[in-house]
Amino acid sequence: MRHGDKINNLGRKKAHRVALLNNLAAQLITHKRIVTTLAKAKALRTYVEPLLTKTKKTESAAVITHNHRLAFAHLQNKEAVKELFTVVGPKIAARPGGYTRIIKLGIRPGDNAEKAMIELVDFNDVYGKTASTSAEPAKKTRRGRAPKKAATVEAVETVETVEATPVAEVAAPEVAEDTTTTTEEKTAE
Repeated sequence: MRHGDKINNLGRKKAHRVALLNNLAAQLITHKRIVTTLAKAKALRTYVEPLLTKTKKTESAAVITHNHRLAFAHLQNKEAVKELFTVVGPKIAARPGGYTRIIKLGIRPGDNAEKAMIELVDFNDVYGKTASTSAEPAKKTRRGRAPKKAATVEAVETVETVEATPVAEVAAPEVAEDTTTTTEEKTAE
């Protein structure tokens, strides 16, 4: 019975599974995104996120050196460790967790395995731009309804100001005439 056995063995013995995760983690850090099977991506997430957390702790030189050695013990790749601490570490320093994202890609035609892309969240330009362009965070209220009421009041005020302006003051009267002629033509048809 396998009660309480939550590790996904990925059909491999321990040494083979550790070597696989070492290689996948080194490639993820080097290339910032990789395509693999869904099961391997989920196993890789639990393996690489603690390593990424170790890059953020910079209290003293001894701690930094120790974290470099721990990362090298897991990755066994000098270039990946250097990339991890020089490029990836400073970029994820402000993030509290959740450094990776798994996106399902469908099935592989040969063996019907579920494919997935695992990527580092802070290195994706498509999704990262929307998060950085937000002006300011929403105000925290007790019930969370106060900012919505303020927005509706502002919308009502803008509607009232538009209705209060006379038609002669409209900046483009030709556009208004064009729209009226097209509606008259439609009614004549």
